[in-house]
Amino acid sequence: MIRFTQASKRYPSGHDALSNISLHIEPGELAFVTGHSGAGKSTLLKLIALLERPSRGQVLVNGQNLARIKRRQIPYFRRNIGIIFQDHQLLFDRTVFDNVALPLIIAGHPRAEVGRRVRAALDKVGLLKKEKLYPITLSGGEQQRVGIARAVVHKPPLLLADEPTGNLDPELSSEIMNIFREFSQVGVTTLIASHDLELIQKMQARQIILSQGQIIDDGVSAGAEQAP
Repeated sequence: MIRFTQASKRYPSGHDALSNISLHIEPGELAFVTGHSGAGKSTLLKLIALLERPSRGQVLVNGQNLARIKRRQIPYFRRNIGIIFQDHQLLFDRTVFDNVALPLIIAGHPRAEVGRRVRAALDKVGLLKKEKLYPITLSGGEQQRVGIARAVVHKPPLLLADEPTGNLDPELSSEIMNIFREFSQVGVTTLIASHDLELIQKMQARQIILSQGQIIDDGVSAGAEQAP
């Protein structure tokens, strides 16, 4: 599903955010990207979502070489990705329903299908009864759930989350992570950047550890040793 081959990212300031990253993530896999602040976690996700492009090397998503995707094609490429941010990035002047519906409306789906998909997504994250409320009336954990519903409402095969539990307490964080696990169990490739090592350990999933822009452990060897 995702393959990095000697990929690097240097910003105009001269900062090397990522250096010679080689990585393969299988379809339907749940994996965590972790490491110290500034290790390159967010940059790695941005390369996958074409929010940034590599300075060198190659990034493939679902067999597609991202270097060959032209600027005007990027919005269509992103329709196959669900992206979740730490700060939710919700529209506070629109209801929960309207926030979740936005990707479907932009894509031109029929009204009846929009309603069906939005309510299915809200039901999945436990917010079906709050579709008419505005995000400002919700708790931080509920707002994050709205963000997740919006990211998955168009049924993307790939889900990216950047520090999705950074502002939540441990109990809410576990609930959010279990939602991600459920999506992975139905075949959605799920990649989560997080510095919450204790929570990641509980998830018992692959850990990709970054340090100063390089992979120091891709989690594959450990997984192989545990295999029967």
